[in-house]
Amino acid sequence: MKAAIFFLGWLVVTNCYAQNNLFNHERYLMVEQQLKQRGIKDKRVLAAFSKVPRHLFVLPEYQKQAYADSPLPINEGQTISQPYVVAVMTEILELQCSDRVLEIGTGSGYQAAILAQLCDSVFTVELFQELSKKAGQVFTQLNYTNIYYKVGDGYKGWPEKAPFDAIIVTCSPTHVPQALKEQLAEGGRLIIPVGDRGIQQLVLLRKKKGKVSEKRILPVRFVPMLNKKGGSY
Repeated sequence: MKAAIFFLGWLVVTNCYAQNNLFNHERYLMVEQQLKQRGIKDKRVLAAFSKVPRHLFVLPEYQKQAYADSPLPINEGQTISQPYVVAVMTEILELQCSDRVLEIGTGSGYQAAILAQLCDSVFTVELFQELSKKAGQVFTQLNYTNIYYKVGDGYKGWPEKAPFDAIIVTCSPTHVPQALKEQLAEGGRLIIPVGDRGIQQLVLLRKKKGKVSEKRILPVRFVPMLNKKGGSY
């Protein structure tokens, strides 16, 4: 009996070890093939993607596809974005170790985990309580102590914690919310997908001397920014 229990324990440990090795290899390939070969150059950003276990942020049935070059569905009709798009948005923000970052749309929590490797603190807002709770559990599991999360309307930002050195929005409104512009610190950067359902434009905003400039980056496709009644902004 003891031998059987020992064997089962050994088998579980062996399977976990093999699975971790597989995910480590897939994460390495993701960084090398999806990010480096497509122009992501920031060494700190690449290091963050090499470290964060993306497979822990996806639904169990999609774990084998966690490092694929595509978005994946999560609960509440939302998605975890394609790794390359997450990397582009992160790199564009030019984050410093001392930065305070606001994220609108916690979703799976993966983007917040990437940001947490690069800045002082991340404040992330999610409309859906289930998603916020699940992401919080993963943050705790991975011992991220610089991520602060809450359930709320992302259109309004998080004024109590403003101003922010950088703001990243992972859902698409039809226009840039004025509240987010106001919560941006002097010299701050805001990256956001803007447009109607379907194809949107990824837009970078910078605040300099109180004025906000805009620059279009590339076409993207994100889920719409929703309000508490289910309507889109």
